[in-house]
Amino acid sequence: MTAAPTLPAPGSITMYSTTWCGYCRRLKTQLDSAGIGYTEIDIEDQPETAAFVEQVNGGNRTVPTVVFPDGSAATNPSLADVKRALAG
Repeated sequence: MTAAPTLPAPGSITMYSTTWCGYCRRLKTQLDSAGIGYTEIDIEDQPETAAFVEQVNGGNRTVPTVVFPDGSAATNPSLADVKRALAG
């Protein structure tokens, strides 16, 4: 089993993505507009990180996969989902 990544700082997220993912681009634009900080990890530039994405997504490399400060993860969350997770 792959270890979880380093957790993001409170109020921010870690987003696993690829350059060609339209859902990733949309979420980044929304996060920027909302002023929510994030660290982006491209699973193609850092292939060792793909194992974590696969672990969270039942063996699939589904992006965006987001990790919250509490250690929970979400696949392709909406901006509202991100805000709720960071507030709670």
